[in-house]
Amino acid sequence: MKFLFQRLKEKNRLFILLLFFLTTALCVTLVVLRIHYTSRVTFIFLLWNIFLALIPYGISTLMVIFEDKISNRWLLIIPFSVWLCFFPNAPYILTDLFHLKARPGVPFWYDLALMLFFAWNGLMLGYASLLDIQSVLTRHFNQWVGWCVAISSLVLGSFGIYLGRYLRWNSWDIVSKPEGLLSDITDRIINPMAHQQTYGVTIIFSAFLVLGYLLLSQFSYAYRQHPILPLKDPGKIKQGSEHSV
Repeated sequence: MKFLFQRLKEKNRLFILLLFFLTTALCVTLVVLRIHYTSRVTFIFLLWNIFLALIPYGISTLMVIFEDKISNRWLLIIPFSVWLCFFPNAPYILTDLFHLKARPGVPFWYDLALMLFFAWNGLMLGYASLLDIQSVLTRHFNQWVGWCVAISSLVLGSFGIYLGRYLRWNSWDIVSKPEGLLSDITDRIINPMAHQQTYGVTIIFSAFLVLGYLLLSQFSYAYRQHPILPLKDPGKIKQGSEHSV
């Protein structure tokens, strides 16, 4: 435990983990309060979905912590493959907004806020885990590989969203029901015109996720180049403003 704590600190992961703990705790609290207030077990499935969304982030965090222990870079394919199987579960929570409707006993705005919190948290967990994966692959291979894998993962993740939402496949079906899953995927590749919804959902979600990721990456790069000064050092802020004039 001490080793993990030290590694998390070295990799600047402690504060991020704390923030995700707080956002996830808030999501859980909103559902618990709703159940307590209405005495109805509604939106309980969101707790399972947010747990699944935490798995890819947990895998990517472990990859970041132990990446220097890997002597052969090609061994990264193993944890990456497991990560990729679970990655769609993070952005998948966006589609839980389909369940949003006015329900008696609770204001509509509360359910809207609840589902937005879950969707946002799942999306951020997905992006954070992808940033980890891209950084690890970039260091062990090169920048081109990192970006290709990142964009490809978002496209495959969008296809995974379709498989989960409309065909009701789960990540573990890759092991438990590989024949049926492979059959559905193959049919949609061979007969694209017969499955226009598949490509429509995949393309739209890919555009949304890729553009969001590119924006997040550019924000990170911009503020890394020109970091925001801490409020506790007003002297530097004043000095910086004088130079800008």
